[in-house]
Amino acid sequence: MLHYTLYRHKESTDWVTFVHGAGGSSSIWFKQIRDFSREFNVLLIDLRGHGKSKSPAYDKLQTYSFDVIGDEVIEVLDHLKISDSHFVGISLGTIIIREISERYPDRVKSLVLAGAIMKMNVRGQVLMRMGFLLKSIIPYLVLYKLFAFIIMPRKKHRESRYLFIEEAKKLYQKEFIRWFTLVTQVNPLLSFFRIKDINIPTLYVMGQEDYMFLPSITKLVKDHRSAMLEVIPDCGHVVNVDKPEIFNETTLKFLKTL
Repeated sequence: MLHYTLYRHKESTDWVTFVHGAGGSSSIWFKQIRDFSREFNVLLIDLRGHGKSKSPAYDKLQTYSFDVIGDEVIEVLDHLKISDSHFVGISLGTIIIREISERYPDRVKSLVLAGAIMKMNVRGQVLMRMGFLLKSIIPYLVLYKLFAFIIMPRKKHRESRYLFIEEAKKLYQKEFIRWFTLVTQVNPLLSFFRIKDINIPTLYVMGQEDYMFLPSITKLVKDHRSAMLEVIPDCGHVVNVDKPEIFNETTLKFLKTL
């Protein structure tokens, strides 16, 4: 089972489950724990191969898929007897929890999709193709640093870049290749998500400077009745790290209205 960390609330029966992105771990939510645990029960999950979710069993798995990864998250909820939860995801984690909402809508009370990835722009698609060709040649950390600088290019994004690069160092080449291959195959799934509006309250929280992904989210929200968009000024892709106070305030306000 995936590694998880719990922060139980003395009175609340509502849960908020946090899911990180590729190359990260549950430690990226350290600026959220205090504020969220005051209002809700909090569950932090390390995805397979990340953080403390490392097992020899994963070495036998040649390919990864979003449905299997989603099932592993649900397995944790089942183990803890959590019937339903609000879900908060960042970057690739938004794809995972959106996929969970498609197959397990009764387990999802709401979605907060931060730094959401719902479409790769031309630059992103070129980057993915280049990385796919070079993934077995160039050390994975070099590729990861390149992606981090392209997605989070400004000086003010330095903390986010550093955090993700430091977490990525804890991976190894084989694990990185599996996750990277998974990302390169995500376009059909994202196309489906952009078309279908789920009947679950959804808040997109995007940085104003998240130039690779914000345009597609802005367009998507106009077509999905269940979705709302909050754009945080002077902020990049990893909004919960760049502007934690605004992120926490915005997200908690949304969750407490449900």
